[in-house]
Amino acid sequence: MLNASPDIRQQFNERPQLHPKSGRRHTPISAVLLTNADVDHIAGLLTLRERQPFTLFATRRVLDVLAGNPVFEVLNNEFVTRTAFSLEQPFEPCDQRGESLGISLHAFSVPGKVALFLEDDSAGDNFGTVEEDTVGLALTDTSSGRSFYYMPGCAGLPDSLRERIRGAELLFMDGTTWVNEEMSQAGVGEKTSQRMGHMAIADPGGTLEACRDLDIAQKVFIHINNTNPVLLEDSPERGQANAAGWTVAHDGMELEL
Repeated sequence: MLNASPDIRQQFNERPQLHPKSGRRHTPISAVLLTNADVDHIAGLLTLRERQPFTLFATRRVLDVLAGNPVFEVLNNEFVTRTAFSLEQPFEPCDQRGESLGISLHAFSVPGKVALFLEDDSAGDNFGTVEEDTVGLALTDTSSGRSFYYMPGCAGLPDSLRERIRGAELLFMDGTTWVNEEMSQAGVGEKTSQRMGHMAIADPGGTLEACRDLDIAQKVFIHINNTNPVLLEDSPERGQANAAGWTVAHDGMELEL
């Protein structure tokens, strides 16, 4: 499982693949991997506290954030193994029995921002952000060799990152806002997309423009804020995204490589 959102219980309830298979507290979840320490991605861990074993993978930076907050001790260390991974060092995660999950993972740093609750105003414009605060993932099925990229938080696509994802079979990409000033335009906040550590979809230099010529077979927007008009199936913004070859993710969506 990639990240653990606050609505994870609803996700479990609605997806038969995630229902218990045996016993009173069984879960088919063998491992959870976190791409950052945003509340959007860690709050659901508090639901995964039913004394069932799984391995929690994250950068050392993110694991230290969890260790520094006692509420996450509800993930009993007798059952939940916390394992740090390093950037640019591929690895094959295993379950707690040491059995391979059949996936190779390669984590890499992407432009982003430290989690909101960790911001340090005295640390300059980046609020104390370090390289391990926000990562993207390349995931490869070790049996088929098919792979995809997962970047739910991304504040920009420098040339090095564009070349990394060029020609990808599938990309899950941060689609938080349509334009940078969306929150203020909607009257629900003052922070821009960039201030929150996200790349706006339609602005000059935004996601549509940056990914236009990368020959990515399937492009899917995820992590979409409820102010983003691309969520509306009949909106001009959805039409523009679709015309550019993008799909907007929805609950229960299934994709096959």
